Amino acid sequence: MRWMLPAATTVALLFAFATAAAQDVASVRWPQFRGPEHNATARLPSGTLPIEWSETKNIRWKLPTELRGWSSPVVADGKAWMTEATADGTEMFAMCVDLVSGKQQWRKRIFQNPPDGVREIHTMNSYASPTPVVDGQRVWVTFGSYGTACLEASSGDVIWQRRDLPCDHYRGPGSSPVLHDGMLFLHYDGFDYQYIVAFDAATGETLWKRDRDIDYGTDNGDQMKAYCTPILIEVAGRTQLISPTSKAVLAYEPQTGEELWRVRVNEFSATAQPLFDGQRLFVNTGFGKAKLIAIDPTGAGDVTDTHVLWTQPKSIGSKSSQLLHDGKIYNVHDSGIASCIDARDGSIVWTERLRGKFSSSLLLAAGHLYWFDHDGVGYVTKPGEDFEQVAVNTLDDGCMATPVPVGHHLLLRTRSALYLIGP
Repeated sequence: MRWMLPAATTVALLFAFATAAAQDVASVRWPQFRGPEHNATARLPSGTLPIEWSETKNIRWKLPTELRGWSSPVVADGKAWMTEATADGTEMFAMCVDLVSGKQQWRKRIFQNPPDGVREIHTMNSYASPTPVVDGQRVWVTFGSYGTACLEASSGDVIWQRRDLPCDHYRGPGSSPVLHDGMLFLHYDGFDYQYIVAFDAATGETLWKRDRDIDYGTDNGDQMKAYCTPILIEVAGRTQLISPTSKAVLAYEPQTGEELWRVRVNEFSATAQPLFDGQRLFVNTGFGKAKLIAIDPTGAGDVTDTHVLWTQPKSIGSKSSQLLHDGKIYNVHDSGIASCIDARDGSIVWTERLRGKFSSSLLLAAGHLYWFDHDGVGYVTKPGEDFEQVAVNTLDDGCMATPVPVGHHLLLRTRSALYLIGP
């Protein structure tokens, strides 16, 4: 005879489970690309996040996505926001998902484009690749030059939008916005125009706009574009806006847009977000044989010859942002070669070949590194002097977006679904 709980007890247990899950996710804030500190690191107790999953194991819910989009989810107050677009780029959407139930709270078309107003993108990109920013009350979404909008987080209603900033991204948009001190910073580094803009986050007004003013050494616009997301750092009590682009890394005064310093590089189409350890800045120089360089950010003017501390050219990934932890930088090449680099001098600590191709950036949480490839394989490893693999997990589809830690769960967007992974 099969033993069953009384109906009232079952309901009570389900209610308690849902309440615990709601409490688990409600306090999590992951407001922008790679988290609140731009570093894709969550300081969680060991054992907090799952290390094993599959389509039939440790899946709390799975929400198929309707359209194409590589933007990573952002999280606040028990909800997640992300974007998607039609394959031809004529319609662009934002959505909000409840993290306990996995159900859409709202999904709204933000922009509609005429077919002759949409430029072709690279097959590896989408028209909805930039990650939003959320502060709990408002969410800012961007599709590059196709439009940027500020929305009510609870409803998706448009507060303001801007569609007047020209830029031929050529391979598609990629730079995510950064919110700081009431200002929204966004890169427009295209085939034809290259500049950075600071918006008033509340109104959408342009506070300042600076052209890159870079000698690219060519008139080929393909080598002038870039897809980086900036970061803000504190150096000697002064805030710097670190803004990598094609052929250079620039630091700006965030309130005025005044250029503070620059380092020239040879590479273009830079994509990865920089890292900062409090003293040294680590920058991926981009495609065309990517390098990782360490910069002393205390200089002024052109400091190429004086403030570059080291250069590491071996197997540096062009798409995935690197991760810094405990004096080591973790890196994965687009072709799947993982490596660990000593942040002090740029020397290689270890290398290991993983299967697959990689675009998703790394995550460090609960004492583990998470790596996701294009084919649905998720590697879990331990950080340290040696490569130590803990688990290899497989889902039906692969990742272009970067995962988000949510309480005792992992929020993961593949090319065709959004998952909450956990017990």
